[in-house]
Amino acid sequence: MKEENKPFNDVIDHFNKIEGNAANAFNKETVKGLPKPIKYIGYFFAGFLSISILLIFILNLLH
Repeated sequence: MKEENKPFNDVIDHFNKIEGNAANAFNKETVKGLPKPIKYIGYFFAGFLSISILLIFILNLLH
């Protein structure tokens, strides 16, 4: 186990072993391991969401 992912007490360790911990599921290492088409789809959706929020904000200011 990496030093940064070590649990700080037994309760957290038990939680991670039994239920899993999704907080550390998305990091650079897991994204690098994905196939290219899935990465590109993810980048597209993230970009689309960002641009959409920005456009909605700008259009509401102009109205």
